[in-house]
Amino acid sequence: MLRSLSLLASPILLLSLAATFASAQDDSSPFDCLVTYDGFKYDLKSLAGEQELSRRRSSPPSEIIDTVRFNLCADLTRQEEVAEEDQCPTGTRACLTKTNHKGSEPDRIFAAIPLAVSSADSMNFTTLTSPKGISMTLKGSTYPSPNTDESIPQSFNVKLICETEISNPTFLSYDGQALWIEWQATAGCGFQAPPPDAPDKPADDIENGNQPERVGSGVGYFFLLLLLAFIAYFALGAYYNYSTYGARGKDLIPHRDFWREVPYMLHDVVSHLCSAVRPRHPSSRGGYIAV
Repeated sequence: MLRSLSLLASPILLLSLAATFASAQDDSSPFDCLVTYDGFKYDLKSLAGEQELSRRRSSPPSEIIDTVRFNLCADLTRQEEVAEEDQCPTGTRACLTKTNHKGSEPDRIFAAIPLAVSSADSMNFTTLTSPKGISMTLKGSTYPSPNTDESIPQSFNVKLICETEISNPTFLSYDGQALWIEWQATAGCGFQAPPPDAPDKPADDIENGNQPERVGSGVGYFFLLLLLAFIAYFALGAYYNYSTYGARGKDLIPHRDFWREVPYMLHDVVSHLCSAVRPRHPSSRGGYIAV
């Protein structure tokens, strides 16, 4: 009885493990064409849409056509005109098909290689410095080697070059496990966004000698100190007159007689300055005195 239960539990355990593995695979989020790497952000949504590149290789008496279909921002759609067994599995972002072309005979697809899947966890990035841009590696499934029975991991690699205008992608190479393309586009120009808690002035300004603007100035501090000195002068003088002479009201003002004469002194100074700058009109009589 116990043996029967153990035999029954084994398939159930395997099924539960398979279900757990499948759910874990489904939990991986798909790549959304927004990249944050090495302090820079890249928006690749302008590159969305299916692209198709091909190259021809001579293999007498026939010709082999390598065709790669890819979409960086979404899974590839199914091709109705192509047989299901000649297409990559659902959830593929880049698919390489090898077609045998021989004269007037119908073309025959003999390989459909899934180069990249949609999971964002299967991606690697590298910053390009010359020319400026970013290199992306999208990993795919394994595919049997044509020479051995070994399954080789596949990858789809994009050299995204920073340019002001977008160009058509170029098929560079495929060595049996990694396919490379080059694409010139503005999406390859990353932009650096400040962190949420960054100050208003970027740190680069300070490094370049552009110090942040200070609040106030030397002249402002001078007048502030002058005002504080006046306040201290009147406060201490009033306290001295009160405590020493028992002064009240206007008598509390220190040096009251001097401050009483200040308006008259200012009037004399202004009058003197005005008389000094006032133009003098010469007499038109030439120095003759009327008799």
